[in-house]
Amino acid sequence: MTKDERFVILASSLGTVFEWYDFYLYGSLAGIIGAQFFSDYPPATRDIFALLAFAAGFLVRPFGAIVFGRVGDIVGRKYTFLVTILIMGLSTFIVGLLPSAKTIGFAAPVILIGLRLLQGLALGGEYGGAATYVAEHAPQGRRGYYTSFIQTTATLGLFLSLLVILFTRSITGEKEFADWGWRVPFLVSVFLLGISVWIRLRLNESPVFQRMKDEGKSSKAPLTEAFANWSNAKIVLLALLGGTMGQGVVWYTGQFYALFFLQAILKVDGYTSNLLIAWSLLFGTGFFIVFGALSDRIGRKPIILAGCAIAALTFIPIFKMITTNANPALEKAIEATKVDVVADPAGCGDLFNPVGTRIFTAPCDLARAFLAQSSVRYSTTPGAAGSGVKVVINGKEIPYPDAKAGNPAVTAAIAAAGYPKAGDSGIVKMAHPFDIFRPQVAAVIGLLFILVIFVTMVYGPIAAMLVELFPTKIRYTSMSLPYHIGNGWFGGLLPATAFAIVASTGDIYAGLWYPIIFAAITAVVGAIFLPETKDVDISKT
Repeated sequence: MTKDERFVILASSLGTVFEWYDFYLYGSLAGIIGAQFFSDYPPATRDIFALLAFAAGFLVRPFGAIVFGRVGDIVGRKYTFLVTILIMGLSTFIVGLLPSAKTIGFAAPVILIGLRLLQGLALGGEYGGAATYVAEHAPQGRRGYYTSFIQTTATLGLFLSLLVILFTRSITGEKEFADWGWRVPFLVSVFLLGISVWIRLRLNESPVFQRMKDEGKSSKAPLTEAFANWSNAKIVLLALLGGTMGQGVVWYTGQFYALFFLQAILKVDGYTSNLLIAWSLLFGTGFFIVFGALSDRIGRKPIILAGCAIAALTFIPIFKMITTNANPALEKAIEATKVDVVADPAGCGDLFNPVGTRIFTAPCDLARAFLAQSSVRYSTTPGAAGSGVKVVINGKEIPYPDAKAGNPAVTAAIAAAGYPKAGDSGIVKMAHPFDIFRPQVAAVIGLLFILVIFVTMVYGPIAAMLVELFPTKIRYTSMSLPYHIGNGWFGGLLPATAFAIVASTGDIYAGLWYPIIFAAITAVVGAIFLPETKDVDISKT
């Protein structure tokens, strides 16, 4: 790899570092952001609104892919992803300056959501530009290796955000951090922005695109050619269904749902959960490059589809083993305890609530929601018409007549049955960041590492494959849309949807059927219809 090629990869990767820095920053500080910008609402509601503002950035990514993909195919790669990183960086920086709701009232959350939308739109054009730019600089037969470096930036963004948050917290103290110190990580992002813009200004246009433009072969209407022309639109659809849909759900399961599963279901404390995920990412990140380089030898398709298929087959056993090691008492309680909610079916609604905005008032719904939040496996049994609600735990009946979220008798009964609560001694806990050699901790990190390996298999070669599927004149537009639908929609909505499935079924593993089904669909569709691309000469397309 030459000095100029290393510079191209560095410049292109900085934008995705920004993406992940902002992603982890906002996710880690969602509770504080909710208190600052949605303070007029009850605590539970403000947290939901903060997470919905976070999700808004995912939902607009495909629209950003269309807008900036078109600009990238008409004007050029360099100009477009210079614009996208400016929008992304300034949106992150301005959050640190934005007055709270106590200062400017309703305008504060409106502006915050607007900034999240801008950040999501820019991100829709950022990844496609970076992947296209690097791939069009890479020598034939090395594109998988070169573009895989972009995929490693998730770890750098994670560690950068954690370091800045931990350092700021230690300097300011918890009270000051919650008051004003949380702004510092957003504000210091301006230095990363400055470096990124300075480096990108020194870049030249992609040689493949420049040659095409000089020859007068560039597209005048990339959206029409990409999506109104069935021969190309068909490839866009195959890239989604046979590639990025499965890749997105495997990726988000291995990193983000795993974190959610540890915290919300297994009751592992936040400090330990983040460290466990961080270590698994640290150990696994190099495999993005391993599988990217391997795809140059054996092909993109077999690695990506094997990752989807293996993940679909093993997600449930692996997550059960995580439970066994991270919270053994919970596993024993699930196996030994039978819990039924007996109620008139007319009084039981649907608990599927992925956006978290519904308020349950019926005793049957409150009882089931309480059990789900307590990680209790339960089933719902029809009762007589007009009968009251009761929770039956190992044959012991406990009435649940009150329209409130908790019931002391039920709480005591599930505790007596062996269900642990947060903070119990048997739950995995790390004393410090390097406390990784105890068997319990090492076992959990090892299982999470396996999930990260699945992530590296599906994500390492995906950029090269997407670039190679489409002709140069509409490449930016064509590849960006399936990538961001697969990752922003199918992947980004996974954690909330999966937990909603858990709550509505009473099975802590039921949410895994979301990624299993979509990963399996991708494995089948990709195997039958998706072409292999590793030998495509993109300079001639």
